[in-house]
Amino acid sequence: MVLIRGSEQETEKVADLTYSSAARPQSIPSAVARSWLLVCAADPEALRRADASDADVVVVDLEDGVADVDKDFARQQVHRRLHTGCPTWLRINDATTRHWSIDLDLLADTPTPAGVMLAKAESAEQVEATAARLGNQVPIVPLIESAVGLENVRAIAAASLVRLAFGSGDFRRDTGAGADPVALAYARSRLVVASRAERISAPIDGPSLTDDLEELRADIKVGTSAGMAGKLCLTAAHAEPINTALSPSTDDMAWARTLIDRLGEDGARIRSGSERPQLDRALKIKARAEFFGPWGAR
Repeated sequence: MVLIRGSEQETEKVADLTYSSAARPQSIPSAVARSWLLVCAADPEALRRADASDADVVVVDLEDGVADVDKDFARQQVHRRLHTGCPTWLRINDATTRHWSIDLDLLADTPTPAGVMLAKAESAEQVEATAARLGNQVPIVPLIESAVGLENVRAIAAASLVRLAFGSGDFRRDTGAGADPVALAYARSRLVVASRAERISAPIDGPSLTDDLEELRADIKVGTSAGMAGKLCLTAAHAEPINTALSPSTDDMAWARTLIDRLGEDGARIRSGSERPQLDRALKIKARAEFFGPWGAR
């Protein structure tokens, strides 16, 4: 059991904290989830707001969002949350730190989390070691946040089985790259190609540090143009615009329905080589629309 840090007032705050397992239904699979909201595990009010948000996935953060002095307090929050049955994704500390093992020790004494984001993943071995500590039963999303991680991204993708995520802020700090989309295009492309090569879902892009929704939409377009299909966010206000932008549009669905009706879902009526990739795209739109849009509506 992790001890609660700090004062009597802090202890009282934890004692009054309750979670409803129904407050955060796990209805959208991680393989297709669009918005991934990171929220500090040491902030009970932020957790409540996150649970009420439009985010497809709430990721309770034990890593960069939590100061070292607050780590034990944050783990206590996670312990309580998991024991309520609330579906919970966690971002745990990277495998080169002592906090990684402590985070995983915590999870040995709780119900299984919905999934784990592994911070600063740099090798397949780190992903495999994390999976082994979790009994090989928990989905893992490795965060690629460094030059070493990017160089090993294909092997990491092979080990992850779910999808990759791009920690763009730490990647920029590690490499000295700028925020311009051109500066990060190579890194994004590497994640997309590795994911496709290993037949896992398209990766999750890094968060946008802006309050301007037009800037956010432009950032989302940069990611989708590269082939990404999810996005991290640091504020609940970004979840709805991300979800809208990463869902099939009415025009997309109309085009896909027309093509599938003409060619058949099994491609039985394909007559030219150019029609196969079109059908594949239409089927992907259909699959996403069945989660995010009224596919049956015409």
